This record gives sequence, C-alpha cells and structure tokens, in this order.
Amino acid sequence: MKIGVVIFPGSNCDHDIIYVLQNLLGQEVVELWHKTNDTKGCDLIVLPGGFSYGDYLRSGAIARFSPIMENVIEFANKGGYVIGICNGFQVLTESKLLDGALRHNNTQKFTCKNQFITPQTNNTIFTKEAKIGQAYNIPIAHGEGNFFASEDTLKRLNDNDQILFRYCDENGNITPESNPNGSIENIAGITNKTRNVFGMMPHPERASDKELGNIDGRIFFESILKHIK
Repeated sequence: MKIGVVIFPGSNCDHDIIYVLQNLLGQEVVELWHKTNDTKGCDLIVLPGGFSYGDYLRSGAIARFSPIMENVIEFANKGGYVIGICNGFQVLTESKLLDGALRHNNTQKFTCKNQFITPQTNNTIFTKEAKIGQAYNIPIAHGEGNFFASEDTLKRLNDNDQILFRYCDENGNITPESNPNGSIENIAGITNKTRNVFGMMPHPERASDKELGNIDGRIFFESILKHIK
C-alpha cells in the first residue's frame, strides 16, 4: 500500500507517523508537501499532528487553504481514505470533510498526558479490529481538542454510528471526570457518513512501538491496513 503523509509548516508529528507506517508496519510512505498539487497515487492519506501555520487564527484554519488540501478534498470525495490526527483532525473539520469543530480546551490550558479512550463502533475499517468498550491508553497533546457540534449534527453523528471514540477511564467507563478537554459527549474521534474519512484528537502513533512501553494505538493502523479496499 502507498500512504501519503501531508506536511504543513508547523507539522511536528509527521515523522512519528511515517516511522510507524514505514518501519513498524512495512508500508510504502511518501511525504506530501503542502504546496504540491499531487497526491502521488496514494491509497491512504494522513494529516499528522502539530501546529500547522503556528495555529494562527484558529487551529487548522490556514492549513485548510494549502494547495494540497484541494487534492485531499477531491480524493476524499471520490472515496479515498483519509486520517487526521490531532491537528489533522482540526484541518479536516475546517475543510468540512468532517462535522463539528475543535474549540479551546475547557481548562484553557494545553493538555499533554496519557488518556484512555474507548471505541464506539466496529463499523469502520479504522476500528473494525478494536473491541468496543475496552479502554485503550492513547496519548493526547492539544490546546484545542474540545469537540463541539450542534444538537442536530450530534444527533446525526450518533444516529449514523459515526462516533469512533469517546474519552473514558481505565475501565472503559465514559464519565465527566474522564473528559480531558470538555468535548461534547466525551467525543474523541469521528468519521464521515461514508466512513472513509477519520479524525481523532489522541495520538495512536505515539502508542505503537513496544520500545515506548505501549502499543495500544497500533491496532487502529493494523485494522485499516487489513480492511482497506
């Protein structure tokens, strides 16, 4: 499989995801500089974490207008698979490829720690191999990870089984205390209606190498590689 990793000015998790996909999972990976207009025939595109354009104006708001994003949007609208992690999730919401928005954390502080999340659906290639209700320990690192959606949008996301993950405690319980940023309904990740675009605030690439003592995030990459069409 050929996987493209988009690199914006300010991306800082690009080589983390490249290492996991290329060195640990044996995939062909190409770097897609944000000023190019070519997705290079990739089967999957990843928007990595970081601080694109320094998070000026609003996280992901400027990156959405990078030349490569027109190609990414076209790729996704034709059914191509796209994953946005942290800042990548923010870019996807700004691009309207995913619903909702990411606001400032309700603590008004940058949060960097390990955080449990639990899958809410097996109805996507990204979560098909995961166990619903199980707590996965995945690092978070964001200042604007507070997911918000209107009441109508939230109902649609729930009705269409588009919630990928919710923040939880170590036992998989979804509680107010386990919500690190104020996200509505503890939502940590979602997919689009056609289930080919995925966004999440936690960093599974930071929990994929046994040398780091945690491989909880690896299952999501293995799932998408196993089930991608």
